[in-house]
Amino acid sequence: MKILVAVKRVIDYNVQVRVKDDNTGVVTDNVKMSTNPPDDNAIEEAVKIKESGKATEVVAVSIGEEKAQETVRKALAVGADRGILVKTEGDLEPLAVSKLLQKIVEKEKPDLVFMGKQAIDDDCNQTGQMLSALLNWPQATFASKINIKDKSLEVTREIDEGLETIEINVPAIVTCDLRLNEPRYASLPNIMKAKKKPIEQINASDLGVDTSSRIEQTRVEEPPKRKAGIKVSSVAELVQKLKNEAKVL
Repeated sequence: MKILVAVKRVIDYNVQVRVKDDNTGVVTDNVKMSTNPPDDNAIEEAVKIKESGKATEVVAVSIGEEKAQETVRKALAVGADRGILVKTEGDLEPLAVSKLLQKIVEKEKPDLVFMGKQAIDDDCNQTGQMLSALLNWPQATFASKINIKDKSLEVTREIDEGLETIEINVPAIVTCDLRLNEPRYASLPNIMKAKKKPIEQINASDLGVDTSSRIEQTRVEEPPKRKAGIKVSSVAELVQKLKNEAKVL
C-alpha cells in the first residue's frame, strides 16, 4: 500500500497575524512559517500505518513556492520516504490545489490520500472533498480514528452530534482531525537523514491545470476591537441592561 500525504506551509499558529497596511492581505515577510497542524496528524498516521507493516511507502507532497520545500523536509524527517514539491507562485484556491493533487495522484497511483481536515490560514475545509469528487473516490473527513481492513477502511469521524463510524473502500481520501494522534517531534538524526531523501520538483504549469482564481478578494481587515466590559452592582441591574441596552431578553 502506498500513502500520499498532502502538507501545506502556513503561518505558524503561535504568530499574531497582522494585516498589511494596504489591506490587500496578511503580512508573511519575515514571519515564522510551519506545517499546517492537522497535516502533521496526517503524516503521523501515515507513518504509523507504515511502521505497523500495512503500508510500504509514504510520499509527502506540498504545493507552493520554493520555501515549501521546508514543509516537505519536515515530513521526511518524521518518517515519509520521499517528497514532491509542486512549485507555484501566489496563493491558490482549494479547487486549483485539488486539480493539481489530482494530477499527482494519477501519476503516483497511491492507495490512500491523507491530508489535514482544513488549513489554519484560509480555513476553507474544501480540498479533500473536491479531490474526492475529481477522482470519484470515497472520502472520510474529520477522521479521529482509522482502522485498516483488507480492502477497506473503518473511520471514526468527528461530527457535531459526537462520533460517527463509517466504512469506505480503498482507494480513498481521508482528512485528519487533531484528535487522530499525537504527532512526533523530528529528532536531529532524522532531520539530517531527511536532507538525503529525494524531493521531486514539478512546475505547476507543466501539469496543464488552470490555477486562475475564481474568487476576487477585495479587502482584508482586522476584526473590530472588542469594547471594554462593565461591572454591575446587582442582578436586577444586569437584567435591566440585558433587556434595555443589549436587547437580548
